[in-house]
Amino acid sequence: MKYIFSSTVAVALLAFSVNSNAANDVSGQFASQFNVARTLASQYEQEAMKHDKNAKLSAEAGRAFYTKKVLVGGKEMSCSACHTNDPTKEGKHVDTGKPIKPVAISANPDSFSDVKKVEKNFSTHCRDLYRKDCAALDKGNFLTYMLSVK
Repeated sequence: MKYIFSSTVAVALLAFSVNSNAANDVSGQFASQFNVARTLASQYEQEAMKHDKNAKLSAEAGRAFYTKKVLVGGKEMSCSACHTNDPTKEGKHVDTGKPIKPVAISANPDSFSDVKKVEKNFSTHCRDLYRKDCAALDKGNFLTYMLSVK
């Protein structure tokens, strides 16, 4: 009887251990994606400080950048025009109607996980909206805002 009880407890502990490890892998993945975005934001801040020693990242400035409206081809546009005012929600491309995954890392941990893709998206979207590359501080503020959205 003691042997059966010990085996049952061992199986239960093993199952709990496997489930705990799976949960740790998921949270570890999220933490890893969060760290990629945080590291990028910090790099943008360091770049901005080369031009302004007082440059400091701000989630509020990032939100202002995200919702800033500019006139493009006779239309008022902004990041939020496609990504919605709530970056945790699915967006939709204003011209094609194609669905866009949430941009906030809390809703889409993969949104800033690939550095090359992040750089490409900043380059493409900044040129589309502002007709120029975005400043390092703008990019850092944007990421800081996306990291702060719950």
